[in-house]
Amino acid sequence: MQQSVDTLLSEGRYRVFQEHNRIVGSFPWSMAVAGAENRRIAVWCSNDYLGMGQHPEVRAAMKRAIDDFGAGAGGTRNISGNHGPIVALERELAALHGKEGALVFGCGYLANLATISTLGQLLPDCVILSDALNHASMIQGVLASRAEKRIFRHNDMNHLRELLAEIPRERCKIIAFESVYSMDGDIAPINEIVDIARDFGALTYLDEVHAVGMYGPTGAGVAEREGLADRIDIIQGTLAKAYGVIGGYIAARASVIDAIRSHANGFIFTSAIPPAVAAGALASVRHLRQSETERAALRERATRLRGLLRDNRIPFLDAPSHIVPVIVGDPVKCKALCDRLLDNHAIYLQPINYPTVPRGAERLRMTASPLHTDAMMDDLAAALAQCWKELQLPFVHAGRAP
Repeated sequence: MQQSVDTLLSEGRYRVFQEHNRIVGSFPWSMAVAGAENRRIAVWCSNDYLGMGQHPEVRAAMKRAIDDFGAGAGGTRNISGNHGPIVALERELAALHGKEGALVFGCGYLANLATISTLGQLLPDCVILSDALNHASMIQGVLASRAEKRIFRHNDMNHLRELLAEIPRERCKIIAFESVYSMDGDIAPINEIVDIARDFGALTYLDEVHAVGMYGPTGAGVAEREGLADRIDIIQGTLAKAYGVIGGYIAARASVIDAIRSHANGFIFTSAIPPAVAAGALASVRHLRQSETERAALRERATRLRGLLRDNRIPFLDAPSHIVPVIVGDPVKCKALCDRLLDNHAIYLQPINYPTVPRGAERLRMTASPLHTDAMMDDLAAALAQCWKELQLPFVHAGRAP
């Protein structure tokens, strides 16, 4: 065991978890804890993309639910955990995605793992075609399903067609992919995928965890933005990112929801999320279905951040989503860069290393929320440029991203 940890240390990939305490009502400020000393820091790597974890409506809903229902759910959904807030949340999520039903899990990872594995087990002679850059939870779901799997090159539609052409049309096929890929910030060609699925008689399974709340007129994701939600068979999302709470879910036809509810071990044998969590998530979903303010601000902040990086010649992937990956390309220097930013500039970012990204593609994954001010962004850009120079990292030519 220790040898495996020593290997991570020697390669510069050992993960250090920085203790810090978010300041209610002051996101993205947080208090870093180091021994007896607390220091205010600016967080630039949160998945609370819109700051909804701090939103007054969400906090108020959770407080009311604590007073009405108590702390925990009391058990699995089948035994005693089928409380009112979670039932209302599932109805809201089904309406959000225009589906007949929805099913809430303890987290997004579990939603993917349980659903994909169960689909592969229930559908006879099933083949699952999975994008090469799918999340670990989807990969584990495919493996646990014990169904035949085919991996298509990331967003490569020609390769997907080639693989499908090798499979008899009468066989059950599922195309599993994401909308926004969180490490590069790129977006899948959903329109092409649903056309291919129709041509070859395949089901579609779309992970929208980095898109729900942030894309589309009501925050239902990229599929909604592109008018394609009704052509997706199963949509999976999370309540832990843009919605600011915790939990995962799927939305689909009623028969699909009933089958997963009835057969997925990851649903049957896990306790329900607490009423307060469900109530907070419900308040967040309802707010973002009605409000475009947060989404518009997120787009503007991401655009401004990219402009500052470009002006300072910092290499980044100029992707079409809200995610801004800054490429370092070395695990030791990536960690050193994060340490300098935190120690010298009170800026909190975490290094992203292998196996999350390929070796040589180490990076910072930055997310600018609507609550990051111009001053905070200017401070980040200046600090990043200074630390970049101190570590002798290569700058890019003016006006270009790699």
